[in-house]
Amino acid sequence: MIKYAILGYGVVGSGVAEVMAEQREKIAALVGDEVELKYILVRHDYPGDPFADKMVTDFALIEQDPEISVVAEVIGGANAAYDYSKRALLAGKSLVSSNKELVALHGAELCTIAREKGVNYLFEGSVGGGIPILRPLTQCLAANRIDEVFGILNGTTNYILTAMDTQGQSFADALKKAQELGYAEADPTADVEGHDACRKTAILADLAFGRNMDVNAIPTQGITTLDAADLELARALGYTVKLLGRAIRTEDGCCAFVEPHLIPLSHLLASVSGVMNACVVRGSAVGEVMFYGPGAGKRPTASAVAADIVQAAQHIEHRRDTALGAPGGVLAPEAALVSRWYIRAEDDPTRLKEFTP
Repeated sequence: MIKYAILGYGVVGSGVAEVMAEQREKIAALVGDEVELKYILVRHDYPGDPFADKMVTDFALIEQDPEISVVAEVIGGANAAYDYSKRALLAGKSLVSSNKELVALHGAELCTIAREKGVNYLFEGSVGGGIPILRPLTQCLAANRIDEVFGILNGTTNYILTAMDTQGQSFADALKKAQELGYAEADPTADVEGHDACRKTAILADLAFGRNMDVNAIPTQGITTLDAADLELARALGYTVKLLGRAIRTEDGCCAFVEPHLIPLSHLLASVSGVMNACVVRGSAVGEVMFYGPGAGKRPTASAVAADIVQAAQHIEHRRDTALGAPGGVLAPEAALVSRWYIRAEDDPTRLKEFTP
């Protein structure tokens, strides 16, 4: 029997426990053995919860238990999650994660430790939530030279821009509604300023081009300077506005950035509305393919994490990770690209880059 632990019991952690329990028989058939949840690391008790008997507050119990083969980190952030993740790998346990901040900042180091220890490090859920993109990028498209990866990588901003475009709402009103519906946090800074999309773009750039990118060096612009007039004028010109994260192969390395773009209404990305995400990959052999679906949420993200647990369980004896590149990737300046721009001149001008399919 293969036993695993979950670190964190928030939205995603509880979803992972539920999905794994629901699909227990199917997972056993896929792995060739029972896969059982032994521990859930929590900060406080959850009396009456169906998994209450699995809950512990001391990570050392998980770290030191030789029966635990796989650890799923769904805490979020890059402080305690980093400490626990590193300790789990050093203890010889495979690690799966949906934590984009952790992967973007420390993924290369954690990959190195996993490699040295002969265990798996998987993080499909860190980009695109329930959308399978990292494994297709590194495995299904392995015969391609990846020339560009880009997409709508944040559901909160896409919901806000959709409301501004289709309902004429102001940024403030659309954000307030997103918070009421649970699509935006009380502090939405990471979403609306583009930081969340930037972390995901860094991970995609790393996997596409094989060099670890410094997330803090990627030029990032959010959507806070946009208003309904921009969206209205864009539509009159045959465009809609989407916040895109883009990573483009250049002669010297890679150019990566996050900012609002004018998307032609004829492009598939223009129809990606609400909280949905989409990621497009341009490969030398396959051409352009798009992955579409829910980019966050309890069940979608849990689906990706659970799949990584199954993958890790299947390869306990043989390491099979989603390897990040070595540090030191060359980040070409955005000015190296030739682009057309939309500028609305007022006291506080709006500046939007045109997306060229």
